[in-house]
Amino acid sequence: MTPGADGVRIDCAGPVATVTLCRPDVLNAQTPAMWHALRDFSRDLPGDVRVVVVRGEGRAFSAGLDLAVAGATGPGSFAELATLSEAACADRIAEFQDAFTWLHRPDVISVAAVQGHAIGAGFQLALACDLRILADDARLSMAEVTLGLVPDLAGTKRLVELVGYARALELCVTGRRMDAVEADRIGLATLVVPRAELDDAVRDLTAGLLAHPRDAVVEIKALLAGAAGRSPAEQLRAERQAQTRRLRDLAGLGE
Repeated sequence: MTPGADGVRIDCAGPVATVTLCRPDVLNAQTPAMWHALRDFSRDLPGDVRVVVVRGEGRAFSAGLDLAVAGATGPGSFAELATLSEAACADRIAEFQDAFTWLHRPDVISVAAVQGHAIGAGFQLALACDLRILADDARLSMAEVTLGLVPDLAGTKRLVELVGYARALELCVTGRRMDAVEADRIGLATLVVPRAELDDAVRDLTAGLLAHPRDAVVEIKALLAGAAGRSPAEQLRAERQAQTRRLRDLAGLGE
């Protein structure tokens, strides 16, 4: 367990790792230090972890970028980023993106437990996860446009994959907020539950994700994650190859 000095606390219990944003006094607003902590944790993730749960402490999942940090003049601020060369600025943003993209790595399943606000970077953090359980008080928004910015934390492709181009465009360009009912209706939520039942729902889903052999789960995730980029024939071939590996492994003939 890490103590959360950078605003992120990590707890590992066997096959489950829980990532908690722990700045409840500012609704878990995010900073570059938090993103670096998330990236560093991903590199040291214990090999037996199968499920990563991402949650926010207190009333909100995350209210987005900490504007106090963004508006300052130090490292990670908008002012500092703007002075960099285009290549250096892009490299810095790539480091920030690493804090999000690891959550859909092939060997784990990630679950966002969302209550209250999930705004901007908070929404993108929820999108980075494979599955999202929303409390009925959840409010989501891709609010970067209200600051004259674009979503740049790996959220745009994930959003299009989940809700389609037209809906994603409308959400990103208006920056409007949606409630849990709408998020469920358009395909963003895996499950919506009363706020008081969020923790129980996360435990139940986690138990289901751990109930079956890891190697089979990893193969299934890879099949589904790559399906959109394959032709029907390519997907059929991928299924055959995956099943062949599973049969050989179950027979004790795997590599």
